[in-house]
Amino acid sequence: MLAAVVVAALVAAIGLFAFAQVQWPAFNSSNVTQAVTTVLQFVALAVLGLSVFLLRRHRWVWGARVLSWAALSGFVTVTLGMPLAATRLYLHGISVDQEFRTTFLSRLTDSAALRDMTYADVPPFYPAGWFWIGGRVANVLGMDGWEAFKPYAIGSLAVAAVLALVLWSELVRSDLAVLVATATTAIVLAYGSPEPYGAVIALLIAPALVLAWGALMPVRGSGSGAYRKHARQGWGAVLGTGLFLGVAATFYTLYLGLAAFAVTVMAVAAAVLSRRATGSWRAAVPVLVRFVAIAVIAMLVALIVWAPFLLEVASGGSTAGSGTATHYLPDAGARLPLPMFHLSLVGLLCLLGSVWLIGRAASSRRAQALGLGVVAVYVWFLASMAVTAVGNTLLAFRLEVILLVLLGAAGAFAFVDFSRWISLATSDNPRVRRVLVAVGALGAVAFAQNIPQVLANEITVAYTDTDGDGQRADQRPAGAASYYAEVDEILTARLGPERDEHVVLTADTAFLAYYPYFGFQGLTSHYANPLADFPGRAAAIEEWAALESADELLAAWDSLQWRAPDAVVFRQGAEGYTLRLAEDVYPNDPNVRRYTVTFPKDLFDDPRFTVTEAGPFVVVTRDAGA
Repeated sequence: MLAAVVVAALVAAIGLFAFAQVQWPAFNSSNVTQAVTTVLQFVALAVLGLSVFLLRRHRWVWGARVLSWAALSGFVTVTLGMPLAATRLYLHGISVDQEFRTTFLSRLTDSAALRDMTYADVPPFYPAGWFWIGGRVANVLGMDGWEAFKPYAIGSLAVAAVLALVLWSELVRSDLAVLVATATTAIVLAYGSPEPYGAVIALLIAPALVLAWGALMPVRGSGSGAYRKHARQGWGAVLGTGLFLGVAATFYTLYLGLAAFAVTVMAVAAAVLSRRATGSWRAAVPVLVRFVAIAVIAMLVALIVWAPFLLEVASGGSTAGSGTATHYLPDAGARLPLPMFHLSLVGLLCLLGSVWLIGRAASSRRAQALGLGVVAVYVWFLASMAVTAVGNTLLAFRLEVILLVLLGAAGAFAFVDFSRWISLATSDNPRVRRVLVAVGALGAVAFAQNIPQVLANEITVAYTDTDGDGQRADQRPAGAASYYAEVDEILTARLGPERDEHVVLTADTAFLAYYPYFGFQGLTSHYANPLADFPGRAAAIEEWAALESADELLAAWDSLQWRAPDAVVFRQGAEGYTLRLAEDVYPNDPNVRRYTVTFPKDLFDDPRFTVTEAGPFVVVTRDAGA
């Protein structure tokens, strides 16, 4: 695994560096980058095919493995890196969800301390694992967080894809591992890559569930119907499963929940099967022991990032009124996903996988593991839809990519098995084998070259958003964010150069993604730390706007239970200085209502405030002695 990580990191770094040396046209205004992406994808897939051939023939095995690592990481790098080569932003730019992710990365680039992405003096609520590693990488390379987001996201996906390949290689034949890892990687790139810290877990979840089933399910003894308790066997799988769940907890809470639920379903199934095979529930005791061991390992790893938040809650930190992270129900979360009936290549792969999972459920441990994972996803969907009746959801719509990965992995196994059966039915006719190989290869190329089109909207936003240097990659006039550097100069001149020592109230929270000031209020309550009291802060801001003098405003700030703003970045308005805030309106979809709060200009007509204009912004700073 260590060797694979080194190879993947080097390939990603070299590829991204090479792409940056050419002045490419914007993806949304030219087909050049799509053409180059297709060529490079074809090369990567051809090398993967060569590695499969060598591994299947048992020739130059170690060289073939390294070749597969390099080709798979190269496939990830070209599929995402080439369409984004002319922009410094990642998929979806700095908009909406990507804004708070960039803010978190910028925070942990500024300091290794586990601090909330927005709020001062609050431990992080969102898992910091992926962001902390990226922050340290950016810090070592001397890059700003926003600037490091794209290369780090692509590099981490390349590394995760190769780690999944190595894990698959320990569970199935090496040539088969390359095929299934390539299939699941392509699916994650198409449908999960905009959320890179979740995509890393999505790449690993299928082999991790196969590993978990191996840890929990007793092995049938040869020549008898009895089940071995195998007390000394399988503990490596227990350790691996626990580590995976722990890492998932530090990266993405929702995927942890699904994976933990799937492992629980497996434990129950293994216990029942053990009982049926032996006639005694005592046979289920080893299953319970291993399940508890997995849980303990996972919790210990999870505490690496969760301990500060849990300690704060245990010491009396209130989360009342702030838990709206699960208040979202789009159309995709209101119905069961059935990708096997979609008229597309991925739909066909999922259909093959569904047939294989059902047909091999009694004879294949891989099919059992993946099938139980699929069952867990559907149960999660049903539970999420059911809890909407009590005013919440389980965000099941975000698990569609996991379902595609599990069915896609099954589909890859199905294609190999069905091809073997067809070949046997035709007496191993070499022409039939060549046709089957050609169909598989052409299908892979067809799906791969369409990935940039699946991500077209996300890529376009990366070119139309204004980056941290105030430029748009499509060379069109930049937005208001082009004045962020001027706003930052005003703040550092008035407050001092240590940005993380100051709290800024602004509705333009993208500013905090580029410059690591703490914010007084977050983008929306759905991304806000439950310890920060989002609705209480919003109510306080509205009350300040109704005050009539600077004395009243400063008195209100001094009486706050939170750190008061050192500065406010407003927008110019017709009737005063404005802040555009947000409130949760779930169960409506969209689930956010925007509203504007206007402050009278004369509220800051006082020597204790300094008012400076910068483009559409008005920067109000509080003097140090005020």
